[in-house]
Amino acid sequence: MQSRKLASLAEAALEDVKARDVRVIDVRKLTTVADYMIIATGTSDRHVRSLADRVVEQATGAGCRPLGVEGEEAGEWVLVDLQDVIVHVMLGKVRDLYKLENLWDMHAPSAGAVV
Repeated sequence: MQSRKLASLAEAALEDVKARDVRVIDVRKLTTVADYMIIATGTSDRHVRSLADRVVEQATGAGCRPLGVEGEEAGEWVLVDLQDVIVHVMLGKVRDLYKLENLWDMHAPSAGAVV
């Protein structure tokens, strides 16, 4: 599956389960690790896990099994590795602490970095 379509699928899955402040960041010119980073906030540890589960469910249903899922036990920060798309689902306090989007925005080209 094309990485942009996969990013759109993950974004829709997150929004379907009421994720907050979903950001899709195009990192193709910044790293070879992935094409897109998606960052979203959940309202509780249960919500964070539910959001990540929905992304996994939708991606798997589209024929793209995740390479890995980390952090489900604690539910404060769950990472879903879809190879070309990395999804970070976090509690608000964790997102505020790590500020991942600031890391990528700082290095992203001014035009078209966030999609």
